[in-house]
Amino acid sequence: MATNSTPAPVTALFLDVGGVMLTNGWDRKSREAAAKQFGLDLDDLNDRHRMTFDTYETGKLSLDEYLKSSVFYKDRPFTMEAFRDFMFQQSVAYPEMIGLIKALKAKYKLRIAVVNNEGRELNEHRIKMYKLNEFVDFFISSCFVHFRKPDADIWKIALDIAQVPREEVVYIDDRPMFVQVAQGLGLRGVVHNHRNVAQTKEALEGMGLTL
Repeated sequence: MATNSTPAPVTALFLDVGGVMLTNGWDRKSREAAAKQFGLDLDDLNDRHRMTFDTYETGKLSLDEYLKSSVFYKDRPFTMEAFRDFMFQQSVAYPEMIGLIKALKAKYKLRIAVVNNEGRELNEHRIKMYKLNEFVDFFISSCFVHFRKPDADIWKIALDIAQVPREEVVYIDDRPMFVQVAQGLGLRGVVHNHRNVAQTKEALEGMGLTL
């Protein structure tokens, strides 16, 4: 049994996607770009987004239903398909971070789980586009489990599915509050900055994950 002076070995990484392995799926910057591209009132888009997006992320609305409430509540001179395509095109990978996770998994035989807030269609597009399922073992996404971070239940479900002791898990997220919630459950945590992968690598090295 691990003691305070001998931490448990890390056997699993739980990861956010947006801000860690990829850009965010549909954030304020993306909505600003959409408003400019399609001639939308940004304040109106953001207001309607706030009222419906959480429900979409918990899997209780489809993307089309979200868009009908936030954009297509009136006739538009563009199609829903064109708008959806634009949304999907906003995602960009962070290859250095993806490479780090793949290398650590290969060396230490780690279990890798995604714990993220994302709507189904965006989530599935991003998984497929960037081949995340080639190295991620479990996707504990809000749209699949119907809980959103910071609800502690989403991490508890991840632990139940991964069947890894919580003291052997490191959770990586770009949002400090989410890392704090995970730490409150007994996981170790790393606050990630996508501009400074070296800092995250150093933090993981301090937990025994060296390359």
